[in-house]
Amino acid sequence: MNSNVANRKHMNAYETVLHYFERAADALDLQESTRRLLKMPKREITVEVPVEMDDGRLETLVGYRVQHNNARGPMKGGLRFHPDVDLDEVRALASLMTWKTAVVNIPYGGAKGGICVAPRELSRKENERITRKFIDQIHDIIGPDRDIPAPDMGTNSETMAWIRNQWEKYHGFNPACITGKPVEDYGAKGREEATGRGVGILSFKMLKRLGRLPKDTRVVIQGFGNVGSHAAKFMHESEFKIVGISDISGAYYREDGLDIPAALHHVIENRSLQGFENAEKITNDELLELDCDLLVPAALGGVVTMDNVEKIRAKYIVEGANGPVDADADQRLFERGVAVLPDILANAGGVTVSYFEWVQNRQYYSWDLNRVRQQLDSILSSAFEDVWQLANEKNVSLRTAAFMIAIQRVKRSTELGGF
Repeated sequence: MNSNVANRKHMNAYETVLHYFERAADALDLQESTRRLLKMPKREITVEVPVEMDDGRLETLVGYRVQHNNARGPMKGGLRFHPDVDLDEVRALASLMTWKTAVVNIPYGGAKGGICVAPRELSRKENERITRKFIDQIHDIIGPDRDIPAPDMGTNSETMAWIRNQWEKYHGFNPACITGKPVEDYGAKGREEATGRGVGILSFKMLKRLGRLPKDTRVVIQGFGNVGSHAAKFMHESEFKIVGISDISGAYYREDGLDIPAALHHVIENRSLQGFENAEKITNDELLELDCDLLVPAALGGVVTMDNVEKIRAKYIVEGANGPVDADADQRLFERGVAVLPDILANAGGVTVSYFEWVQNRQYYSWDLNRVRQQLDSILSSAFEDVWQLANEKNVSLRTAAFMIAIQRVKRSTELGGF
């Protein structure tokens, strides 16, 4: 191992994004002035969120909204409720949204928001009051033509309905002000499955490019929440052999393939995989190190690091989560010939269908599920081919190629807009 790598301090989320940006910028030979312009967020906001709790206590929470770039269109990005949310994390995720929307070529920029709070410790009414108070603070900087929030960790379609209702108190009826809404409240069919389905679609595309058949591909999926479960469903229906899955209760392995419909049913009935039968229970660390062809980290960030990268036996990785492979491990995997499909492309299905929802809201016209799925497949397939071809042409990783394409598109729009 390179001693410089071994001794380097662990990069935080924002430093990691900047690292990937700089690597792609070097490959593009970007001038320093252009790099500074594209890296710097357009606006960062920190607000207080005072809220009365159910027991009468007054809590003052901290909320963030970072608007990174709007050169290609209104800014787009989720709102997360989590006790570890801080400005660095939100800034990193906002930047990722700029590159994610650009690589799939939808007309958005990037933003992200968050509140430092543990949503599972809140009642439904406390969650609602916090959400509405936060929108009171930022309503004038978001909207269908400025910045369109969406669900993220700790928030859901109901949260989006509250946001829409609160925003419309100030600005009038316009369901396009938010995406990820309930289907019956101007939401889009297929939004819930979109990120996981996109992971499955892109896994299929990459393996086809590599000359592999799904039925001959052993898959491990870390995480069985919204993304992992929908990816598993799509991949099972596409005849992949899924040998390992996991959630908060642990990991589950079966050499000759798991019964995925049974696992999905078990989670619906029990809210976790705890007690799932006909599988060997192992640790999450053991799951990551299983002998498999394709690894899909679809839960937390930072699960593949220099501490375990040499134990990863998968030949291919598709990043269902944001940042599951850290920067040094990513470079080591590239050196070993492990193809990593990066998060800014691999999990872009969610923002793509959010775009479809926004389009439908603007047109006051609803698409059926088949049209949503067909359009999602078309956009992701086109983006994948662009990234795959550039990576092979320039002999760079898929991640660097994805960032190169995104940076070029944002740079061009910035120049056309006159800075």
